[in-house]
Amino acid sequence: MERESLEIALIKYNKKTWCKSGLLGFFIGLAVIVPGISGSTVAIIFKLYDQFLYALGNLFKKFKQCFLFLLPIAIGIVVGVALGFIAVQQLLDLLPFAVVCLFAGLMSGAFPAVKDELKGAKRTPLRIALFCMGILIPVALGVFSALSSGGEGGDVFASVAWWHVPVAMLIGAVVGLTQIVPGLSASAFLMAVGWFTSVVDSVSLTYWQKNPTVFLVYAGLAVGFLVGLFGFSKLLTNLFARARHTSYSMIVGLSLGSILSMFCNGDMMSVYFSWSQGDAVNPALDVALGAVLFALGVVGAYLLVRYQRKKDKESANAGS
Repeated sequence: MERESLEIALIKYNKKTWCKSGLLGFFIGLAVIVPGISGSTVAIIFKLYDQFLYALGNLFKKFKQCFLFLLPIAIGIVVGVALGFIAVQQLLDLLPFAVVCLFAGLMSGAFPAVKDELKGAKRTPLRIALFCMGILIPVALGVFSALSSGGEGGDVFASVAWWHVPVAMLIGAVVGLTQIVPGLSASAFLMAVGWFTSVVDSVSLTYWQKNPTVFLVYAGLAVGFLVGLFGFSKLLTNLFARARHTSYSMIVGLSLGSILSMFCNGDMMSVYFSWSQGDAVNPALDVALGAVLFALGVVGAYLLVRYQRKKDKESANAGS
């Protein structure tokens, strides 16, 4: 039996833990912009994932307690999204492959923390099947995005029609889901449906002046995002309480598959296409720098995982 209590105690903040939650929010916000990165994976590394889900799912039931827990995370999300639009996209324009390699390295180095959640779990046919399915989902989305892009993109919002709003709500709900399921990337999903470049490029005063109807699309995305975020968080909390190891079998697969999909999606196909046309930075420089950044990302993230493991072990020894 895997059933656990649905009640989860939220941490009481001090200066250190408040900053830690703010950093978690920063990565969740950054995950919307950076291809492949998963903020929820960081939540697992920081041992805040279950509390994060619980607070989202019970916000309206236990408002004060959950709101205070989510406040630093929300502030971090705003900072992460803003920095993503201002800085990360500029870096992606200059050295896209190298920057993606850095984040792929971070995700790879952090993967053992996700895998730790299955420590001691029995391997059953169902769990193995869910693990394989988890790998295939982000890879399939990335391949679909790569095949459908043809190395080129277009502005989806050039002429906003009424149907863009319900479609935006549906896409927003899936994006909300990606924020609470480790291994799923919002940007990778947006690439798969052909909306990533259009959304990012639309965030400018010049664009808004020329095409103000894009705010209808933003509204649809926001409504769908909130519905998906709060609705699915309650569902996942219940799933983890009833079948944690079985549910995590798919999440571990999603985390691994998302790393692979970072190098095979519509936007990366555009990078590879630009290499072949000689329209971008020297491919050899991009790849060499990418290899270095990937290694640094792996080492940095894994050191963080080892540090957290040590802290957990010390806490367990102190409590015994």
